[in-house]
Amino acid sequence: MSTIAAIATAASNGGIGIIRISGKESFSILDKIFKAFKPQKIEEILGYTMKYGHIINMETNEIIDEVLVSYFKEPKSYTTENMCEINSHGGIIIEQEILRQCLLAGAELAEPGEFTKRAFLNGRIDLSQAESVIDLINSKTSGEAKASMKQLEGELSKKVQQIRKMQLDIMADIEASIDYPEYDEVEEVTNKKLKKVLIEIKEKLEKLEKSYSNGKILKEGINTVIVGKPNAGKSSLLNAILDEDRAIVSSIEGTTRDTIEEFVTIHGIPLKLIDTAGIRNAKDEVEEIGVQKALKLIKEADLVIDIIDNTKTLEIEDREILDMLTERVAIILLNKIDMGDFQLEKCEEIKKAGKPVIKISAKTKEGIEALYQKIIEMFQLNKIEIEQGNVITNIRHKNQIHKAIEAIEKAEEILEQEMPIDLISVPIKQSLEELSAITGENVSEDIIAEIFSKFCLGK
Repeated sequence: MSTIAAIATAASNGGIGIIRISGKESFSILDKIFKAFKPQKIEEILGYTMKYGHIINMETNEIIDEVLVSYFKEPKSYTTENMCEINSHGGIIIEQEILRQCLLAGAELAEPGEFTKRAFLNGRIDLSQAESVIDLINSKTSGEAKASMKQLEGELSKKVQQIRKMQLDIMADIEASIDYPEYDEVEEVTNKKLKKVLIEIKEKLEKLEKSYSNGKILKEGINTVIVGKPNAGKSSLLNAILDEDRAIVSSIEGTTRDTIEEFVTIHGIPLKLIDTAGIRNAKDEVEEIGVQKALKLIKEADLVIDIIDNTKTLEIEDREILDMLTERVAIILLNKIDMGDFQLEKCEEIKKAGKPVIKISAKTKEGIEALYQKIIEMFQLNKIEIEQGNVITNIRHKNQIHKAIEAIEKAEEILEQEMPIDLISVPIKQSLEELSAITGENVSEDIIAEIFSKFCLGK
């Protein structure tokens, strides 16, 4: 492999910038551009040490920057190759000039994610761990970061390998049954054991697959749509949750024409909030587009918050929205309680909806905390087992697990139909292959390339 280099820190001014080099020629390339204050031969420098000195322009011999250089000797590095990291001042121009010198000295510009890709190809981490790196970088909540860290530590890999071992043991039992066909009791015992183990494998896989619903929430947030008729207080609620004047609030009906989207974390609750146009018979074409978009979002939402003006009796628009909530996960908010309690919760149409009802004042923020607690309860966010590594957040992993379950179900069907035992090995092998694609033992080059293309340069 060639020796690669890239800027590993964000493209902005900061206190420190890091330029990373990895490959067989890392130290000889560094030697051409780095002048240490206390020179040593590379053989004398220990791994996991730092040296202080200057980066020099190869063309003019001028000093570019005062730096600290970290040395990592193979195989004890991020990529398992010889690596060094130049810690410079964090100016964009300085970082780019140091990188240019690295390339002049013989390094090649790294592709996105190439350092982590080399860690995977060189066997230091598996593919699921590599994917957790980008998930950790992109984490929007502490919960997502914890789940990604558990995966980086290999928790998912361990679970997958445990299930694969159970499948390999089944294959061994099937082989034994085939090798000794004259012993009927061998096949009988094998069939009984197979049935029990297949059920156990399927249960373990289904538990992992189901954990994705929680993982999706941690990663993408609860897709929360705020709906209601004009002037019910939707924009005021959005502003109250965000604690800023994000949306225009006015006594004029129909102020919100389009959706307003914001991501916010409250008490560890990741919410993707969408404020929508007030639902009513639109006054013009633009408002009609906004209303239609709101109706569409109701069908797609993880959670619908229906906000009703508590100072008025229910109007036809309120009733229409309540009818839409029948098949949706929803919370009904009775707003403007600061202006009096009109006890709309006793209204038959609201009772019939069968959804949690909370009284609030978006203006004074009374009742907002009760809303947060209700969301935690409804989505059981306090029961997500992040610490045990029981949450998957990656849709690719979820899809592979689903395919593995389907293969196990085919094996159960073959066993149930009392077909020749050797036929069971086919779907079990298929299930093994699907799980191997999670860790990267059985995955195409195209998938590998697609995964690492999502990484940033320098990682």
